[in-house]
Amino acid sequence: MTTTASPRAAARPAAEEKPPHIGLLFAGLMVVMLLASLDQTILSTALPTIVGDLGGVDHMSWVITGYILASTVMMPVYGRISDLFGRKPVLLSAIVLFIAGSVIGAAAGSMSWLIAARVVQGLGGGGLMILAQASIADVVPARERGKYMGFMGAVFAVSSVAGPLLGGWLTEGPGWRWAFSINIPLGILAIAAVAAFLRLPKRPRDTGKRIDFTGMALLAAATTSLILVCTWGGSQYDWNSPQILWLCVAAVAGAAAFIVVESRAADPVIPLYLFKDRNFTLTTLAGLAVGVAMFGAIGYMPTYIQMVKGVDATEAGLLMTPMMASVLITSIASGQIVSRTGRYKLFPLAGMVVMGVGLWLMSSLEVADPTWLMCLYLAVFGAGIGLSMQILVLIVQNSFSHRIVGTATASSNFFRQVGATVGSAVVGSLFVSRLKDLLSENMPAAPGRATDAVDPNSFTPESVQSLPDAFRDPIIQSYNDALLPIFLYMIPLAVLALLVLAFVVEKPLATRVDRDTVPADDAAATERTPATDHGAATEGEEPAVTTGRLAVTTATAGAGHHNGASPLADGTRSAGPAPSGGAHAGDHAPSGGAHAATAAPSGERTGRKRRGRHAAPRHRA
Repeated sequence: MTTTASPRAAARPAAEEKPPHIGLLFAGLMVVMLLASLDQTILSTALPTIVGDLGGVDHMSWVITGYILASTVMMPVYGRISDLFGRKPVLLSAIVLFIAGSVIGAAAGSMSWLIAARVVQGLGGGGLMILAQASIADVVPARERGKYMGFMGAVFAVSSVAGPLLGGWLTEGPGWRWAFSINIPLGILAIAAVAAFLRLPKRPRDTGKRIDFTGMALLAAATTSLILVCTWGGSQYDWNSPQILWLCVAAVAGAAAFIVVESRAADPVIPLYLFKDRNFTLTTLAGLAVGVAMFGAIGYMPTYIQMVKGVDATEAGLLMTPMMASVLITSIASGQIVSRTGRYKLFPLAGMVVMGVGLWLMSSLEVADPTWLMCLYLAVFGAGIGLSMQILVLIVQNSFSHRIVGTATASSNFFRQVGATVGSAVVGSLFVSRLKDLLSENMPAAPGRATDAVDPNSFTPESVQSLPDAFRDPIIQSYNDALLPIFLYMIPLAVLALLVLAFVVEKPLATRVDRDTVPADDAAATERTPATDHGAATEGEEPAVTTGRLAVTTATAGAGHHNGASPLADGTRSAGPAPSGGAHAGDHAPSGGAHAATAAPSGERTGRKRRGRHAAPRHRA
């Protein structure tokens, strides 16, 4: 028996075809990611000068914390809103908001003004990286997406080194305000690229979609409390102080209330059914562990290099280059191999092993070791990050339909960012605590000064290098012994990530983008996507109805797949062999929408879905 192929399927371009102007679009999205990643580091070398100009040294940490806090809270919000109302307008709005924050920062006349500008920047910046990754998922199939994700990972590596160097150069040259002003032309360029080249089919209007304001508010409250605990604990307040304890209570209560609200919301900001997907849960847990280890090391290695090697901030940034070059090379190389082979599970597994080895090597460094050896160990650590970071995002995106890819990407990155914040705070607290103890033990008594009165905040690289050997050597040794053993404590994180990633299911990478969405109430020619297959189709879950998924099966029928099963756009396989004509029973016939007369096996659910009832999930063959 033969069937008629869907006209929509026949008109669809070949799997290997790319959208027009993909190079220009990708260049624009790279600029978007550069804006987001560069702004996290560019002010690190400019802060002393900024504080000198504006005053308010007591609020200096909020210049960094304000941006991190706002961007972290906004990540899942942007992901969900872009899935509901379209990627392009939300991305453009985020860029405009980021530029507005940059304009306010460039004109800042006080520290309060500057902190407000950083918060506005963060409100926009939280969507830049997330929406750039999701936009690539909108136009590039998962099979081809690996190489693009590799270059996106390389942007982060470059900005981690270029940010401090550029910030220092601008501060010493035209002035620190240019660290904000430089975002304006880059942002305008990004707007032009996105507006011109990000062309997506219009999403069907669904007046029933509602923004989950309650969930967003609870998520913001819980995240803010957690980040403040990590930022203030052990520095501004003692860990057992009432302020920190109340913030801990607020974080736990907010998280609990958020879970309750999300389980009942019609359109939750972080749908709980995401966690029913094994790959999402495992990669999110691994990403959180990577974030703790990565940012814990990146945040304090420059300080270690300055104090132990006796170099200035610019030279310390340059000595971090081997690590970032390693991230760049392995990220791009792994992405290229994934696109060519379609195999990806091995890379994050290898990345966790290499990252663990790198942490062990870094923890073994001694003061007398040559600088090149330190750079080599940093490169090993960076290779582990490059092999895993962007592949984890690809695994998440490949596990869900196009309708919720933004939500899934943002949710995964949100937990990684929370891990990064926690990692930086915990490492910083341990580092400072250990440093104070070691300085008290190792420093000889200075005339008229007790040894336990040593304040590590009073040391600068220049002042330490100018001290006599009797004082300089104990200080350098204390810095070495205070920081590096902490890296040894991070190795269990790499082991944990390795163990959970071993259970990731390597689903085939989709060769098409399932962009042809239809309204959820269109009962004809519908199929469930992985989002609903992995969890029961209950209220609040995304129906994720697509005709594109059926057309993919049509296009791939008879293409030589084993057992007659055709891979779907999400990497699952259709049940049973495709008919010779290539159309499934769920496809519309050209002559008025009649279904093709293909007999379905006994007990198998056809493409028709009853109105008003939720069908039980079907396991695909």
